Amino acid sequence: MINIDNPAFDYESSGQDYSTYRQTDERIAKYVYEELSEAKTILNVGAGAGSYELPDKYIVAVEPSNAMRNRRLKNEKVPAINAKAESLPFNDNSFDASMATITIHHWSDIKKGLRELRRVTKGPVVILTFDPDDLDIYWTAEYFQELIAVEKARFPSIDFVIQNLGGRCREITVPVPLDCKDGFQEAFYGRPEAFLNEGIRQSQSAWGFISESTAEKIIQRLRKDLESGAWDRKYGHYRKQKFLNCALRLIISTS
Repeated sequence: MINIDNPAFDYESSGQDYSTYRQTDERIAKYVYEELSEAKTILNVGAGAGSYELPDKYIVAVEPSNAMRNRRLKNEKVPAINAKAESLPFNDNSFDASMATITIHHWSDIKKGLRELRRVTKGPVVILTFDPDDLDIYWTAEYFQELIAVEKARFPSIDFVIQNLGGRCREITVPVPLDCKDGFQEAFYGRPEAFLNEGIRQSQSAWGFISESTAEKIIQRLRKDLESGAWDRKYGHYRKQKFLNCALRLIISTS
């Protein structure tokens, strides 16, 4: 088991091009938007560069990274408050709804952060995250063992999320499209060559928790099989699979 003292990714030194590769995918967004459709005021915690924020709602964004707050301004998103999920500067029930998309694995105290979200929210709390139990259900299990071990250490279990959000919770498996615009790892299930691009790897925080030598070993392992055709002989069917049900989950808590 890997122990990670600080799960937060260093966006100040490595996040400058993050939003180039990590953009809202409208097919994933529809799951988020549906759950937030009736809210007028929405809090977005760990808001990053602004992905998945509803364009027609009043959004209050919380983002502790200076690099990400600056990127929001370049993306013409509302300015973000410099605060953390674990200590939200809002009164109880301040917002109709709240959201946290692919961010909770960066929080130093996930339990406290989830409870803070529930505290400041009158209606639904919507969490987009990954189920660590399903991170190794497709071809990356053969090539990215070291990376998956890091992710399993960072992502909380779905049961943990549900227990600490409280209220009435639902879990939805969100299918990932073949040409997904949001460049997390599963987004490239049918485009393995993408991982040879350093920019794409730098936009996936897990790579920042392994050594350069380990990353190079992973990439050479994949490159060798792509060049020889071994990857396509075993996994080429993924190139034509329009959607993949993998680890992406939407957790909705209603009070």
